Amino acid sequence: MPRASREQSEQTARTVRATARRLFADLGFAAVGLEQVAAEAGVTRGAVYHHFGSKQALFTAVLADVQAAVAAQVGRAAPGDGWEAIEAGCRAFLRASLAPEVRRVMLLDGPAVLGWAEWRRLDAEHSGRLLEQGLAGLTDLAVDPAAAAALLSGAMNEAALWVAEGGDREAAESGLQRLVGSLRRRPSDADGPPPATAR
Repeated sequence: MPRASREQSEQTARTVRATARRLFADLGFAAVGLEQVAAEAGVTRGAVYHHFGSKQALFTAVLADVQAAVAAQVGRAAPGDGWEAIEAGCRAFLRASLAPEVRRVMLLDGPAVLGWAEWRRLDAEHSGRLLEQGLAGLTDLAVDPAAAAALLSGAMNEAALWVAEGGDREAAESGLQRLVGSLRRRPSDADGPPPATAR
């Protein structure tokens, strides 16, 4: 494929993803049709199928874009390492997840449309990877890093949904801070984290 045609094709795919992201965020997955995406993106329905194959595949691409954007915000908020970085990253994830498009695409429709296994795989490639890497670098973590990541990830996702439904964000952030702190080994604890369980 000539370079100009390849660049045009990549631009078309980006336009379709951006349009679909807005529509999925505004209307929800079930209410969006590929014909509508194509019309608002200014391309043919065939072009959408050519790039993505199906509505679910297009949603998967949009979800990956959303998760990558959230991970980028977390990375900017917590560029270092240590417990302060974990706390800052958790706060950044919660705040980023409260954006309407992120909440609907990533937390509401994502698991329902793709199933938990695929949703967790995508999460693990983005924010989940940053969280587990940060936890693995702590020398005074009281539990297995993978278990700690699962606990914090679940808490952050539920906190974001709770705040979006009217819960107090400051209370949620304070609770997350306490949860993070509870994972830190105290001098009275036995040396070293417990061994990781077999998976």
